[in-house]
Amino acid sequence: MLTKRIIPCLDIKEGRVVKGVKFQGLKDAGNPLEVAKVYDEQGADELVFLDITASVEKRKTLITLVEKIAQNIFIPFTVGGGIVDISDIRDLLNAGADKVSINTTAVKFPDLIREASAKFGAQCIVVAIDAKLVQSSEFWEVYINGGRTPGDLDALEWAKKAAFLGAGEILLTSMDSDGTKDGFDIALTKEITEAVNIPVIASGGAGKLEHFYAVFTQTGASAALAASIFHYQEYSIGQVKEYLRGKGVSVRI
Repeated sequence: MLTKRIIPCLDIKEGRVVKGVKFQGLKDAGNPLEVAKVYDEQGADELVFLDITASVEKRKTLITLVEKIAQNIFIPFTVGGGIVDISDIRDLLNAGADKVSINTTAVKFPDLIREASAKFGAQCIVVAIDAKLVQSSEFWEVYINGGRTPGDLDALEWAKKAAFLGAGEILLTSMDSDGTKDGFDIALTKEITEAVNIPVIASGGAGKLEHFYAVFTQTGASAALAASIFHYQEYSIGQVKEYLRGKGVSVRI
């Protein structure tokens, strides 16, 4: 049985870790280098770094900060934000990232997924999907530019296309659940994980230990990503893993 991964996320704005609710009301949550080192020491399986304003500000990801973090942690490291072409992916991998996460540019230029996967390997290419429920139509719409702009795409169809084009993994964030601590969006995660044959990271809504158990036992999620509960020290990575192991979920201790 493959172990389930627990992944803390660093949302970065102006060089600082921030966290909000439903992508709004961002608050400072610390120095990214120091926070990353703590999660490495706590036994996180991976770390995700998202420069959340890079795309909307039409600038590159903070390469120097990526280099510093990569030099100080010993776990797989995914970086996203501001990626527009193959050279950006190469630069981030050269800076120490193990994987890159593409969202806005992947939606606008889907062939980048195919090109990047062929050049660097599917294992390096993560397609991030920020999805919001459209109440009147009962489907989830993809958003881009850090959750600011509707992408005019059905999240389910986009996930299937991204997998077909060569994505090695999907980072799926429920905008409706993000930062609420009310639990992962089980319906969304279940629908996506049942539709694709690549790993899916569930993101958005973790607030209790039970929420991790629910997403792993009620959906096919390979990993669970969280921010608030770790940044504000409500739970440690170790506490989450010990709880899951006690409930029979396979995790790396």
